Amino acid sequence: MTTFALRRGSARQLAGTGTLLRFALRRDRLMIPVWIAVNAAMVLSMPGTLEGLYGTPAERADLIRQMETNSSLRAMVGPVFGDSLGALTAWRVGIYAGALAAVMSLLIVVRHTRDEEESGRQELVASGMVGRRACLTAALLAAAVANGVLALLVTAGLAGQGTTGALALGLGIAAVGMVFATTAAIVAQLTESARLTRGLTAAVLGAAFVLRAAGDSATDAGSSVLTWLSPLGWLENLRPYASERWWVLALLAGAVALQSAVAYALAGRRDLGMSFLPTRPGPASGRLGSAGALAWRLQRGGVLGWSIGFFLAGVVYGGMTDGAADLVGDNANARRIVERMGGQSGLTDAFLASMVSMLGLIAALYIVASVLRLHGEETSGRAEPVLANAVGRVRWAAGHLVIAFGGAALIMLLAGLGFAVGHGKETGPILAACLAQLPAVWVIGGVAVLLHGVLPRAALAAWGVAGAVLLIGWVGPALDAPRAVLEVSPFGHLPKLPGGSMEWGPVAVLTGVAVVLVAGGLAGLRRRDMSA
Repeated sequence: MTTFALRRGSARQLAGTGTLLRFALRRDRLMIPVWIAVNAAMVLSMPGTLEGLYGTPAERADLIRQMETNSSLRAMVGPVFGDSLGALTAWRVGIYAGALAAVMSLLIVVRHTRDEEESGRQELVASGMVGRRACLTAALLAAAVANGVLALLVTAGLAGQGTTGALALGLGIAAVGMVFATTAAIVAQLTESARLTRGLTAAVLGAAFVLRAAGDSATDAGSSVLTWLSPLGWLENLRPYASERWWVLALLAGAVALQSAVAYALAGRRDLGMSFLPTRPGPASGRLGSAGALAWRLQRGGVLGWSIGFFLAGVVYGGMTDGAADLVGDNANARRIVERMGGQSGLTDAFLASMVSMLGLIAALYIVASVLRLHGEETSGRAEPVLANAVGRVRWAAGHLVIAFGGAALIMLLAGLGFAVGHGKETGPILAACLAQLPAVWVIGGVAVLLHGVLPRAALAAWGVAGAVLLIGWVGPALDAPRAVLEVSPFGHLPKLPGGSMEWGPVAVLTGVAVVLVAGGLAGLRRRDMSA
């Protein structure tokens, strides 16, 4: 009788999960496919690229030999465990594919848990026939579906290199995604703010990457204690296509199960909308006398985190510049790809230009996230009390846009300073190269402003635009894509600096396009209904 009662209680706790799962997948019908497509395309494009770069056993042996002595590049991509195309694919993109799966997963879980509570929608849902843990279960299942599809695509796409290794890599990437999905589920119980939940979970992911990088730079076999402290290090030590260690999957599955249990236990011990680490009640310190001051208060944590990350990335990439030049210096195909990404002025300048371009692509993610804070404020109802006072819509939006567009300039400036510190060379050219990325970054931000102002229901499609640009910038040069394809992205029109000549025409045109997009978005915001 007691067992039957417990089962009935558990069933009531999960009532409505199926309906909520279908609703979550419907809401994310654009975001999830874009994340999966970008990640899968990055992985599946790599065997062909590597075959062109390291087509002979001698070239692969030379690569492995150089990686054993190049600690800076091991910190970037990890050690090499085999010389097959499959093993090289797992080495080159496995860690980054796992990190992208982690970001996708944490965004899904936070959107369907803490975001729903913060907006008040979950309270309405909970008033129906919905169990206490149904929302959390649906969010984790949505993340599981997304990671499962990604695993299937990776396994099927790499099966030609070896089915066993393809299965190991696909399952490993999906498992890392679920580890961070359950991490986000725990953090969502601890904090009241969806923004803080995303930030803290992303910080955990960043710490995992740093631990793995530190461990891999110390040893060339992935055996460092620091590497084993990171889920990304577990993915690396799964060793797809290199005598797979299947027991590492059990380690990942155990982490998912343990964190899920903690999240469920915490979810059952708090009130809806509350948290175990509540935010400090007012009054707020400092001045909040304008819409711009409020926007800064809301976004300053994000700006600080991105600024620190970009500066450190610049230091790391600047420090590995000479080692990267040595690695590809004797490989004509590798030299061609790096020069295609960064121009043809010399391998060191080309490598620096390609790394600057990569950070510019990532800065596009920052500006989309910052601009869409407007969308979050509006849909959650927090914008209405502000606009009910003597604050116009354009003035309210301008406060956030100054943070978004000015913040993009700040993080690229700090990236340039980081490159100068890490590389130890002249500061001016690398700073100019980083700032030259801004017009393209601003165009992506302008697209987000336009979508929010004119088509608010489609505002989240700005993530799809940023993802497509990221895919073109990362994968296009490696696949030797036609110039017309590369120029679909605004980054394809920028001058290749440092080393190349500054071209003011494309910079001016892109800046003008960004201004027009922002103006169009603000005009649409003035004329439409709020929360339309």
